[in-house]
Amino acid sequence: MFRIATLTTSLLLTATAASAELLELEKDELTFGFIKLTDMAPLAVAYENGYFLDEGLFVTLEAQANWKVLLDGVIDGQLDGAHMLAGQPLAATIGYGTEAHIITPFSMDLNGNGITVSNEVWEAMKPNVPLMEDGRPQHPISAEALAPVVESYAAEGKPFNMGMVFPVSTHNYELRYWLAAGGIEPGYYSPTDVSGTIGAEAFLSVTPPPQMPATLEAGTIYGYAVGEPWNQQAVAKGIGVPVITDYEMWKNNPEKVFGITAEFAEENPNTTKAIVKALIRAAIWLDENDNANRQAAVEMLARPEYVGADAEVIANSMTGTFEYEKGDVREVPDFNVFFRYNATYPYYSDAIWYLTQMRRWGQIAEPQTDEWFFDTAESVYRPDIYLEAARLLVDQGLANEADFPWDSNGFKEPTPAGDIIDGIAYDGSQPNAYLESLPIGLKGDQRVVNGEVQG
Repeated sequence: MFRIATLTTSLLLTATAASAELLELEKDELTFGFIKLTDMAPLAVAYENGYFLDEGLFVTLEAQANWKVLLDGVIDGQLDGAHMLAGQPLAATIGYGTEAHIITPFSMDLNGNGITVSNEVWEAMKPNVPLMEDGRPQHPISAEALAPVVESYAAEGKPFNMGMVFPVSTHNYELRYWLAAGGIEPGYYSPTDVSGTIGAEAFLSVTPPPQMPATLEAGTIYGYAVGEPWNQQAVAKGIGVPVITDYEMWKNNPEKVFGITAEFAEENPNTTKAIVKALIRAAIWLDENDNANRQAAVEMLARPEYVGADAEVIANSMTGTFEYEKGDVREVPDFNVFFRYNATYPYYSDAIWYLTQMRRWGQIAEPQTDEWFFDTAESVYRPDIYLEAARLLVDQGLANEADFPWDSNGFKEPTPAGDIIDGIAYDGSQPNAYLESLPIGLKGDQRVVNGEVQG
């Protein structure tokens, strides 16, 4: 496994030395948007540690009300860039929802999400969950344990409602993946019905991340998929139990990205590289020396202008542990990964996974060739910009040469079956073969027509 090399003191140059090699910026006053989640951390760290200033960038960070407002802000130019759901640049570029060419030159993180259910649902699930010798639940927990609960709700005429943060969010796709892996049908989209509930056994709808715990407590939803700290908040409030993390679902899966318009990147190439340089430095700081800076990051994120949750709640996941039931704290050192395992490199294969999930559930209504998946990924994910920025950092002595995948073709090695909850390997170089391997979901020439899957 790739591990970030420990930075030596000789690499920690002063801001004065770094500023001596500034790029000639096309634009130096910038506003970036974010949602109040711990994985916005690279933006906060780049700001607080002075990495943006080192690049000559005067940045304002602004929390956004929800993911749609954030995307619209980037498209209309009110925001120069933003912490985004990985599906947002892809969906916008292919015209699903708002149409605009958005690119990402930087991946924000790996892992970081979880699925939480209400206490009532957890009690109903527990008899179906294997136990370890010490009596605690054995993880990862399959959605097979939830299936009888969903069936019992259906028998009572109650829809089993669950929350996710946005139709093209990682959380939507991860929740659907987990449900489908346990034999629960999460429903389909069609061009005439964008609810995503066609043929569903569990009904997924949008809830903004900070509102997840309150919505669960109110009984409007029975479970949700969200990033931190909103799973740990349910534990802290005693209203729910996280049943699986996305690290357990798919080891080191891609998460958020930093998104800008293609037009911004074309008009401001040096500014774009400077932004990426600052974000890479922030990611290095977050992971260096075996996460030694995480507690400092927790204190930073706890401030109201960033995440605004209790530091103790944020620390539950940010410092290498994860709490399931009250007191059931387990070591999960890779729950949040910001730099190691090439986390910041925008892999085409990551983009292709999101596109396959859009196709799987009908957001991409028509079948597409493998070449279409490749071309779309290349138009949105920009490892060329990323590596140019990385090269500048290495040349300045601010990063280690060995920490970047200089010779990558943009595709990760296939994720082995043993690292994914349903035991099905993922190979981004074969998108249609991958779709064919999934037992639930659209494949081949299948379409959703008049409320049912045809083909």
